[in-house]
Amino acid sequence: MIKFWDGPLPKAGERTVKDMESVLYDTKSGMDPSTPLYFMYRALSKNERDAKWLEDNGLRYDITVIPANRLGAEFVKTKGHYHPNAPCGRGYPELYQVLEGEAHFMLQNRNLSDICVIRASEGDVVLIPSGYGHVTINPSQKRLVMANIVSCEFESEYEFYGDMHGAAYYELDSGFVRNPHYADGLPDIRVIDSFEIPELDLKHGVPIYSFIGRDILPKYLNVPRILDTVKAPEYRRFLTNQPKVD
Repeated sequence: MIKFWDGPLPKAGERTVKDMESVLYDTKSGMDPSTPLYFMYRALSKNERDAKWLEDNGLRYDITVIPANRLGAEFVKTKGHYHPNAPCGRGYPELYQVLEGEAHFMLQNRNLSDICVIRASEGDVVLIPSGYGHVTINPSQKRLVMANIVSCEFESEYEFYGDMHGAAYYELDSGFVRNPHYADGLPDIRVIDSFEIPELDLKHGVPIYSFIGRDILPKYLNVPRILDTVKAPEYRRFLTNQPKVD
């Protein structure tokens, strides 16, 4: 099913229409509530050595498959969640890579002063920064396959997205529309293309699975305060909402 994975593949977890009901733009789309919307393959590794390294470093490698679909006018998406703070006082980040298709990563920080969509294509890497909740949207007519590496030291927080009936904006076939359950004063969405962070060896087209066995990943995925010290201009521009200077 997944041409980008050649290791053991466990049974996938599923999110159905019913599972997603609380975050959908149109809860009366007419789709069968038992229909799966996306599939999650958790804690993958290609061999025992990699599995041990991931376990020893408190990390997990996952693959998520989001078939092309719509619920009414809304593109199919993940449920959305925040990450709690690590002991160092910063929220846990998460590293993604698009393996197939296209993705829109919709990010929002906790005080809702910044809402951003990062557009990513096959091979692109995306680092979800500390303090940002995120939803992944499949905006295309092809399936989206993405990998992620994340710390195992926490449980994702889904409650806010459920209480607010989704992210601050929905992406429909006509564009982005504001979620009316949020208070007035939301900022406009800024839409940017995914960017590399060479200072962290994050480069488009380089499989993030290749980080397994190296020291750089567990340092900032488990201790996100380390990211405060990284001199990465493109990443800093993102965090401070500054335009890129060519």
